[in-house]
Amino acid sequence: MTSSNEHSALSRFLERLLSRSRLSTEERRAILDLPFRVSQVGANRDIIQPGQHTDEATLVAHGMVARFDAMKDGQRQITSLYIRGDMCDLHSVVAPTAGWGLTALIGSTVLKIPHSALKGLATTFPAIAIALWRDTTVDASILSKWVGNIGRRSARQRLAHVICEMGVRSEAVELGSRGCIPFNMTQNQVADVVGLTSVHVNRTLQELRREKVISTLARTVTVPDWQRLCEVAEFDPTYLLLPARTSPGPRSSLTARETSVRGLPVRG
Repeated sequence: MTSSNEHSALSRFLERLLSRSRLSTEERRAILDLPFRVSQVGANRDIIQPGQHTDEATLVAHGMVARFDAMKDGQRQITSLYIRGDMCDLHSVVAPTAGWGLTALIGSTVLKIPHSALKGLATTFPAIAIALWRDTTVDASILSKWVGNIGRRSARQRLAHVICEMGVRSEAVELGSRGCIPFNMTQNQVADVVGLTSVHVNRTLQELRREKVISTLARTVTVPDWQRLCEVAEFDPTYLLLPARTSPGPRSSLTARETSVRGLPVRG
């Protein structure tokens, strides 16, 4: 038995597709009618491990999921973050053996959608096939930006960039305002995102606070000046491929209340 929350995840995914693609009423209904099974995943539990074969794609209904690369020594590098309405591994439909893993960063609910159903949609509705293709392009665009972020930017810029990105993406799915997002990650998890040690992450957070780029209280990071944060991060949201109305750039001017980023805790 499924609840409205699970069905609303399909609606969120449809909205994500519609933000970049045009679909008919029939095509929209076909997406909403996709079959799925519900899976509840505890915090720090893997959904898919590297090398695992899967015949289902993973859609986030609630929580936060990360894609990661695993090292032989047990360390991980997080390469993508996914929030509600995001399909984490749409590319697995054509590449079902994972060269990566998926893990729940916090307790999460995911929908597992059969590859066969997605292939059927793409065959029956060419416009849906293009929309799904475009969605995987967004995923690849974000990954490319993250490679540059980790390879060429300072620790301060990396952390600021992640805050900016998740603020914009969360607003797009109505998780909060442009800069007010659930971001319930430990410092160790943030370290795996930005390719630093947890000690370095803590030191970088302190630096951003001293410079008054952000302030923190419990699980809330407040950004008093969105433009300044974007400048620190060298953040240009073009790579997110969002419509202009949901894609604020470095010149955006928001109030302190509007740019409060919730959740990024300073805990290990």
